[in-house]
Amino acid sequence: MPRWSTALTEAGITDATLRHDYGAQRKLVRRFAPQQYFAARLLLPAWLHPSVVAMVAFMHETDERIDAGDPGVRREALSSWEREVRAALDGDPRPETAGQSLLRALADTTRRHPHVTAYVHAFLHGAPVEADWTGFDTEADYQAYIDNYSLPALMLTASLIAPAQEADAEGPFHQGCRALIEAWQRADFLADLSEDAERGRIGIADEELVRHGLTLECLRAKAEAAMPALGRLVSAQADLAQAALSASRGLPSLVAASYGPFLRALISVQDLQLQAVRRKGGSLMHGGVRPPIAATLRVLARQYLAAKTQQRRSR
Repeated sequence: MPRWSTALTEAGITDATLRHDYGAQRKLVRRFAPQQYFAARLLLPAWLHPSVVAMVAFMHETDERIDAGDPGVRREALSSWEREVRAALDGDPRPETAGQSLLRALADTTRRHPHVTAYVHAFLHGAPVEADWTGFDTEADYQAYIDNYSLPALMLTASLIAPAQEADAEGPFHQGCRALIEAWQRADFLADLSEDAERGRIGIADEELVRHGLTLECLRAKAEAAMPALGRLVSAQADLAQAALSASRGLPSLVAASYGPFLRALISVQDLQLQAVRRKGGSLMHGGVRPPIAATLRVLARQYLAAKTQQRRSR
């Protein structure tokens, strides 16, 4: 893994304030998204690391700002944040706040990668879906959530490694990303089922709960009698996630060879997450689950060796 200072220099970031701003985002991302952080740092070219970190930090900060309170509070928080973001992208200086370090890094990233600006605006345009989210009535509602919020969130970083020739949302790279995030989001909703139920909103459609004889109330109460039915529901949802993940496996072949190991690692880690979800089954009502650390490290090590081999061949 290259030193962070080396990555900043290779990205052409020499201004001391900006180097500090990017460094602050690196610390945050390493703490709240360690798997994605180490995958990017190990497997992507060093000059991309600061931009990836800035975009992940922006996505997380937006999500945090609209994740608490009733929908009215969340919408107001989003509106305020959107004004700050747009001002930063327009080069309009604002009074120093806790978010300005992130916004300076974000604005600098969009200057270095101008095409990313459209994805930032698309993400903000779809963010009200998350601010208003209280659960899903139907599977169609879940799919709309993916299209309007989850996919734009993924594209903040995926656009940095997208094929230069693909500008079509119906193109294979975009569709592969859509399949990946559908699987990823479904697996995360399953893994977070217990925590989400306690907050009164879960990422499984009401129609699916009814089909399996379940209610949000019985999940919140952690009723032991509901565990077999929940196990069947988890298995059915995991099957859907696995089908979507399978549709994403062509992504590494669509990008530059230097980005392939990173995408293969992301897909493999989602495989591990789905396996963990299946194993826990109905017990997910008692707590979440994450991919096994040892298996995740093996995935990263395998793809790191692949990345090094690819680099030697390209010299």
